[in-house]
Amino acid sequence: MIEITQQPRVRAPSGRGEAAPIAFLRRLDWVLLAATFALVGYGLWIVAGITRFDVPGDENYYVMRQAIAAGLGVVGLVAAAVVPVDLARRHWQLVYGTTLALMVVVFVAAETIRGSKRWIDLGFIQFQPSEFGKVLFVLAIAGFLVERIGRVTRWRTIFAAVGLGAAPILLVFLQPDLGTALVYSAALGAVLFFVGVRWRQLLVLLAIGVIGIASILWLLPGAGIQVLKPYQAARLTLDPGADPSGITYNLNQSITAVGSGGLTGRGVVEASQTRLDYLPEHATDFAFASLAEQRGFVGSAILLLLYLLVVWRGLRVVTVAGDLYGAVVAGGLVFAFLFQIFVNVGMTMGVAPVTGIPLPFVTVGGSSMVTNLVLIGVLQSVHARGELAGRRSL
Repeated sequence: MIEITQQPRVRAPSGRGEAAPIAFLRRLDWVLLAATFALVGYGLWIVAGITRFDVPGDENYYVMRQAIAAGLGVVGLVAAAVVPVDLARRHWQLVYGTTLALMVVVFVAAETIRGSKRWIDLGFIQFQPSEFGKVLFVLAIAGFLVERIGRVTRWRTIFAAVGLGAAPILLVFLQPDLGTALVYSAALGAVLFFVGVRWRQLLVLLAIGVIGIASILWLLPGAGIQVLKPYQAARLTLDPGADPSGITYNLNQSITAVGSGGLTGRGVVEASQTRLDYLPEHATDFAFASLAEQRGFVGSAILLLLYLLVVWRGLRVVTVAGDLYGAVVAGGLVFAFLFQIFVNVGMTMGVAPVTGIPLPFVTVGGSSMVTNLVLIGVLQSVHARGELAGRRSL
């Protein structure tokens, strides 16, 4: 739980002898920014290796697309850092409505790909609305709760927040996109924690969630009601030996790839699981397994340490936020970011459900890259506002 006294609205800096842009740049978290750009660069290097043989005659096809997405993401980062995060607090209803609209438009305009409706095709680019919705979701739910800060421990307020969060979560789940729905759920729980909901209340919500999951996986199917598709239920059982040549084939190949990397990896050419496509989705869902095969423990450890640095600086943003809203937003975004890393890395080793959650800054996909850079931009906005509030209080 975060205890932060509400500060009055902070106006743009007067400069006090230095240009406003320079003053703004001084208030950014440059360690977080450097770690983010290091992750982007390292991710591009990883993608270059794991996709080298995917497109005959054009070994840079995917890495160039990923680099373009990174460029667009940097623009989004700058925009998110410059726009005051308090603007989202004042207009959280509009942010929430936009989140719902993004989820609904998928069912109207998206084509069905592999049994799912997730991507909007604009001709020159495809984007996944549920990815962009992650940041908007946190901004909206945090705004709703901070507006009712004196009543956040009342069950009526808690259930209202859960109800608001359930609508986009359900829409994402129906696409179907179980992994992203879990990320939204984790972000919702984090926002409730950082805004000050009591531990016992969170435990009650967790118990309700566990009962709901048990019902979906076992109780309802036992009564003849199938909520999940068979392949989704099988992925959640965490049993690699259930169907080695069928549903759990990807998981088995992923575990093999991770184990074969050793200390320093097999290299790009000798990494047979990745190069010969024994590991499907090696550039998306199982990108970490491909990295482990090609670069081994050392290459994987470097990536995880960079993630750790970003998470550490993100949590520091929570502590320096100028107001409660900034702290709650930062906490929700950092936890959602960490949750994606934990589940994606865990599923490649068979210790977490195979849910299709992308690995930030590594999984090939423009929507994920842009969204995570925008997320960093929001954290920078919170940090800059907190630094300004701290200086004015001196």
